Amino acid sequence: MRVVIPTSTPDGLLAKRGAHFGKAPFYVIVDIENNEIKDINFVQNPGHSGGACGNAVMNIKNLGADVLVVSGIGQRPLLGFQEAGIKVFFDDKSQIVKESIDRLLNNEIKEKEISLENACGRH
Repeated sequence: MRVVIPTSTPDGLLAKRGAHFGKAPFYVIVDIENNEIKDINFVQNPGHSGGACGNAVMNIKNLGADVLVVSGIGQRPLLGFQEAGIKVFFDDKSQIVKESIDRLLNNEIKEKEISLENACGRH
């Protein structure tokens, strides 16, 4: 499973989580196999101007993401992720990537898959 988490810094598991996935400066990418972390990388967010939320969805899809963990997301990008087969989980408690990954591995956020009803209507 490849998990992508928007962050404010490129510091791997210690990276501070970004508030808005499309505007976060970085994405930390965590590969998990058999409930163990196998690899950790990061990329700079290429942004999504000109293509609006569609480009942001493609940026995450092109990373090979299976899961995106966010603290909020708009309806349009959520639809894009759903169409791409990428699960979007809600985590507004974790401050750093490691906390989000630990919560994911402990099934504390898997039941919090974001639906259109929970998405922000502004995007």
